[in-house]
Amino acid sequence: MSWFRENWRVAFLVVLLVASSVALFAPGIGASGTNANGESVERPTNLNYGLELSGGVRLRASVVGVTAENVSVTEDNERTIEQDVAAALNLEDRSVRARPVQDVVEVYSSNSTSEVRTTLTDLGYEPRNVREGVTQMTRDTIVSTISSKVDQTGFSGASVYDVDPRGSGQQYVVVEVPGQNASQVQRLIEGRGEVEMWAYYPENGNQTNATLLGSEDLAQVDPPTTDSQTGQPVVPVELTPTAAERFASDMQQYGFTTNQGIRNCQFPAEGSASHCLLTVLDGEVVYSANMGPGLANLIETGDFENNPTFVVTANSMDEARELQVNLRAGALPAELDFEDSYYVAPSFAERYKPLSLVTGIAAAIAVMVTVFLRYGEAKVAIPMVFTALSEVVILLGFAAVSGLALDLSHIAGLIAVIGTGVDDLVIIADEVMTEEVSSSRVFQSRFRKALWIIGAAAVTTIIAMSPLAVLSLGDLRGFAIVTILGVLIGVIITRPAYGDILRRLLTDNR
Repeated sequence: MSWFRENWRVAFLVVLLVASSVALFAPGIGASGTNANGESVERPTNLNYGLELSGGVRLRASVVGVTAENVSVTEDNERTIEQDVAAALNLEDRSVRARPVQDVVEVYSSNSTSEVRTTLTDLGYEPRNVREGVTQMTRDTIVSTISSKVDQTGFSGASVYDVDPRGSGQQYVVVEVPGQNASQVQRLIEGRGEVEMWAYYPENGNQTNATLLGSEDLAQVDPPTTDSQTGQPVVPVELTPTAAERFASDMQQYGFTTNQGIRNCQFPAEGSASHCLLTVLDGEVVYSANMGPGLANLIETGDFENNPTFVVTANSMDEARELQVNLRAGALPAELDFEDSYYVAPSFAERYKPLSLVTGIAAAIAVMVTVFLRYGEAKVAIPMVFTALSEVVILLGFAAVSGLALDLSHIAGLIAVIGTGVDDLVIIADEVMTEEVSSSRVFQSRFRKALWIIGAAAVTTIIAMSPLAVLSLGDLRGFAIVTILGVLIGVIITRPAYGDILRRLLTDNR
C-alpha cells in the first residue's frame, strides 16, 4: 500500500496506457468500425482518418441569405415583422426570421440587399445596415443540423464547421467527409431538407393542398423498412400528441377516412375528385398514396390518438433513407450555395498512411539514439523514451474514443509532442543529475525546480498555440490542438510519472 502511495503517478500512467490500448484495438470502441451503409468494417485499429489519409471530399458553401441589422425587433412585433416581410418579398413565412435579442431580421433567400432594405423601409422599419449572409446563430444551427445528418448516415470521421478565411467577413460552412465523393455528400445536404406531409383533396369542385405535418410534429422516426403488403420502402414515424389530434381531425374534415377517400388517389387529378397523402421534400412531391383502410379505421374510432404511428412512403430505399435523415435532423434554416469542392482519391491518400507511420517510427528512433548518446545509461534513457512515447499512445487512444479524424496536421502534432516531451524529460534528468543524488529529499527538491521550469514552458506553448486552435485556420488548427493536448498530458501525467521512476532508480528509495 505504501508503494502505491509513493508511486501513484506511475500507476495512473499505466492505467491510462492500458485504457488507451483498449480504445485503440478493442472492437466497437469509438466512432469507427462502420461504413456509409452501416456495415461492419475490419480495421487494425479504431482510429479514424481524415481526407489526407483516407481520401474523401471537402465541400465549402456560403449560406444564402441577407441580414438587416439594428432593426427594432421585440417579442411583441417579431411575428408581425416576419409575416409582413415575407408577404412583401413573396416568400414563405419560414424564410424570414426576426431576432429580438440581436435586433436583426434575416431573409433566407437570394434577394439583394437593396430589395431587403427597401422592403423594411417601406414597412416602417429603418435598418442601419443590410449585408449579405446570416447571423452566427443561424450558422451554428446549420452546422448542428448538417452534423446530425452526416452522423446518421454512418460516415465516420466526418466534420462540419464554419470558417472565415483570412478574416474577410465572408463566412462559409465546410463539410469534410472521408471516403465519399462530392455528389454523395452534396446530395445529402443540398436544399433545406424540409419534409412535409400534404393533403391533396377536392374542395368546392377544385383540388387543393393543405400541409398536415412537418418534422417538428414527429416524436420518433424509425429506420426505413419495407411494407409487407405493398412492398414499398417506408419510414415508420410516431406523432406528438398535439400533432396526432390535429392530424386525425384534418383527415376526417378533408374526407380521407370515407370510402372514396381511401380508394381514390390520382396525383395530379385528371377531372375527378382525388384524395392523396403527399410526401413532399423541399416543396417537391416525391410520393403520393391513398390512406390505408387500417389507418382510416383507427382515426374514425379514435384509437389513432392512443397510438399515433403510421408510415411515410418512398419510391426507393435510398429515398427512404434520405427522408429518415431529413425527418430526424430537421430542416436547414437556409439553403447553401456550394462554392467549391476538394477531392482526394482514396488510392492516393492510402500512400500517406505507411509514410506517416515510417515518419513516426523514424522520429522515435532518432529520439532514442540521441538520448542514449547523451546519457549512456539505460536506466535513465529507457524510462525517458518510454515516457515520451506513452504520450503518443494516450493521444491516439483519445482520438479513437472521440472519433477524431487524423490528418497529416495531427501526425505533425504527434511528432512535435515527442520532441517537446523529450526536451522536458531532458530538463528533469539534467537537473536531478547535476550532482550525485544522496536522498529522496534532495531528489524531490531538484525535481520540483525542474517541474517549475517545465510548467512555465508549457504555459508559454499553450498560449502561443491557443490562437491557432481557436481560429478557423485549416490544418494549423489540428496541429495546435494535438500539441496543446500533448503538453497538458505531459505536464499533468507523464512528467511527474517519469520523476517517480527516476527517483526510485537513482535513490534506491533512500
